[in-house]
Amino acid sequence: MKFTELGLDAGILRAVADQGYDIPTPIQAQAIPVVLAGRDLMAAAQTGTGKTAGFTLPILQLLSRSSSLSIKRFKPRALVLVPTRELAMQVQQSVFTYGKHLHLRSAAIYGGVGIGPQMRVLKAGVDIVVATPGRLLDHLNQRSIDLSGIEILVLDEADRMLDMGFIRDIRKIIALLPKKKQTLLFSATFSDEIRQLVAGLLQDPVSVEVARRNAPAEAVAQFVYHVDRERKKDLLIRLIADNNWHQVLVFTRTKHGADALAERLTKAGISAAALHGNKSQGQRIRALEDFKKLKTNVLVATDIAARGIDIDELPHVVNYELPSVPEDYVHRIGRTGRAGSSGEATSLVCIDEHKLLRDIERLLKKDIDKRVLAGFEPDPRIRAEPIQKPRTSGTRAAAPAAGRAHGGFRPPQPVKASRSGGKALSRSGGHHTGQRHH
Repeated sequence: MKFTELGLDAGILRAVADQGYDIPTPIQAQAIPVVLAGRDLMAAAQTGTGKTAGFTLPILQLLSRSSSLSIKRFKPRALVLVPTRELAMQVQQSVFTYGKHLHLRSAAIYGGVGIGPQMRVLKAGVDIVVATPGRLLDHLNQRSIDLSGIEILVLDEADRMLDMGFIRDIRKIIALLPKKKQTLLFSATFSDEIRQLVAGLLQDPVSVEVARRNAPAEAVAQFVYHVDRERKKDLLIRLIADNNWHQVLVFTRTKHGADALAERLTKAGISAAALHGNKSQGQRIRALEDFKKLKTNVLVATDIAARGIDIDELPHVVNYELPSVPEDYVHRIGRTGRAGSSGEATSLVCIDEHKLLRDIERLLKKDIDKRVLAGFEPDPRIRAEPIQKPRTSGTRAAAPAAGRAHGGFRPPQPVKASRSGGKALSRSGGHHTGQRHH
């Protein structure tokens, strides 16, 4: 199947072709016709499947077909709720890219930046708003946004939003939306809590699942190195040096751990940076861009901060510490081995993490290849210690919110609304301030 067979208009197909795409990913092939038909959708899709374009393309078409002389000109018509500012920027970039031949305006709003510029963008009028729940509620409290004209609601990465403690915020927002609307739900997993959230929200939804739930990318080779906790840093340095790894995404459990590891790698002569929620928006954008451009070889990130990171042909992911939730392991390693490219996922496992490893292998329904590097053999005298779990962001204040309107493809400009757009169909990107394009 080709994009030309999905029922998309010429302007959108032109934008897709401009990006060099001809064949949709499985989630796009299944979701786009459903959304164009006006149906509600429940889609099981993980990061890296091309799901962002799976909803932005049909939404752009539905809005553009009824945009002329809209009486709702100063009310947004589509709302996309996302868990983090990185994902808000990614979705906004998709809106910009694929809507560049249309006359629609969009904005991304998230926390960590001033609310004033966002208020001005919203006051000027936008068709599509991409927002994190916390900052959207801030705007609602300031009465700088009116949701009474919403025709389409998207809950993207719903499982992650619930993990981050946004359930109450989401319910407050949903209560303010029109009863009659089209609702699209995207989630890697569908827990009982998610099903309770959407009960009564979706009307006769079409269910789509593009791959076996929690299945890792087939192209990812997975390895485990058994090593003592205190020797992980040295082993990671050795693996990077001996194998000449030039681009490595490393996951830690905590923000402090990410900072400490990045500092240790830098002292060892390896270009590294940390990415987590305590970094400013500018620091996070700079760290990610340097990593994409290979100015930085190692990016050390926490799970929440890494949500929305999407890099073409990322060769290596390292679990410096295993995640407490087995499904998060699948999300982590899914950032490599994309779009037909191969990738490697390496986990450094100490005795404290043996149970976590067993849980992951139980989820995967297979054993992961175990290795020990000479000189780094675990000391059999060391006993396991309880793992200190990081505090989860169960309140709005602790979780990333929503930010300044942003477009794409141009250097940062004074904040203005952007005329539609995004990034690749199975890729993503963009971090610029919002703009208006003519």
